[in-house]
Amino acid sequence: MFISLQDRLEDPIVQELIEYATLPEQEYVLAALKEYKEQDAMTLYGFEDEEQLVALIGIEKQNQEVQIKHLAVLPENRLKGYGRGIISEMISSVKPEVVTAETDEEAVDFYRNIGFIVYSLGEKYPGVERFRCVFEIEEEE
Repeated sequence: MFISLQDRLEDPIVQELIEYATLPEQEYVLAALKEYKEQDAMTLYGFEDEEQLVALIGIEKQNQEVQIKHLAVLPENRLKGYGRGIISEMISSVKPEVVTAETDEEAVDFYRNIGFIVYSLGEKYPGVERFRCVFEIEEEE
């Protein structure tokens, strides 16, 4: 089930999932959670299976564009479709025209495999190629 996590930012499981989507140091986790508390354009959602939180997606919405800021699935639940599912649920709920994400080489194939168009951003950091992933939502006729 797709749920808002805005009132659960202090939950240890939410913090664990954010840790998978950021650098594992506590300062990065706390900075990310602070953004979701303070920025109106940013929202954190989760996906529960059998009442257990298994994935989260953090977004920033500007007009009709959504940028995925954080995406994580618990390690024991990976490769079960939760990543694709939470993106699909977010699109159904938020109804953006365009969804974007920036990622690294490790995750770029995930986005490519679910229909995102991928563009290289080159080495944004020494030795680390980054990618911009774009998904345009088709209007229903």
